[in-house]
Amino acid sequence: MSVVLTERINRSLVITINRPEARNALTMDVLSAITDALAKAANEPHVRCIVLTGAGGHFCSGADLRAQIMSDPEVLNKLDTYMTTYHGVIRAIVKSPKVIIAAMDGCAVGFGADLALACDLRVAGEAAYVQEKFVQLGLMPDGGGSFWLPRLVGTARALRMILLAEKVTARELLELDVVHSVVPSGDLMKDSMILAAHIEAGPPLAFAAIRRSIYASWGDIDAALDRERTEQIKLLKSADVMEGVMAWAQKRSPVFNGE
Repeated sequence: MSVVLTERINRSLVITINRPEARNALTMDVLSAITDALAKAANEPHVRCIVLTGAGGHFCSGADLRAQIMSDPEVLNKLDTYMTTYHGVIRAIVKSPKVIIAAMDGCAVGFGADLALACDLRVAGEAAYVQEKFVQLGLMPDGGGSFWLPRLVGTARALRMILLAEKVTARELLELDVVHSVVPSGDLMKDSMILAAHIEAGPPLAFAAIRRSIYASWGDIDAALDRERTEQIKLLKSADVMEGVMAWAQKRSPVFNGE
């Protein structure tokens, strides 16, 4: 079974992360498939909107650390390659000429949170939540979270969310204007496609120009990703991260020593 599904509905492309058994955690195969689907849609004139979602009641639980370590014991020697693949998805979202909607239910955690935040619009099911969980492993956001959150919710709330790994519910996200609407989980795709239909009927050239102009006014996302890349690779090689991963695997609280 494909780890990423694509479906054309009217003039929208629905991209579904299809690893429900892992709460749609990301692997290199998943990331490559999403990036490829986004690239194809960007060049397809009949696609007016893209909807990104997850199967089985969750949006995305972030990187699948267990799968990555098991499939590639040399992962720490290939961090540049891994970061390039992860950042490729974010860059594909930002540079797409199409409006992209995140249809979120359940968790959007870690890189999954950054994936949702990178989209233009978000529709949340009632069970949806966002959590920048990186610090619990001794890490920092590396999917543009340090770029998106201060601009979306302000510096003070962004620091709360990142430093405290704060879990932010769908209703709180609505109050913060991070999501367009909160709907019953069973209606998530129906309501997301209603929003997509509105985008489909709009002017695609104007939408593309608006996206470029707004994101350019925010500053340089590429520079932000490069900063995150540099800092995250340093952290990934630290003893604190080894402790964080071990504590996570052993279901205990980590003891960080700043090494």
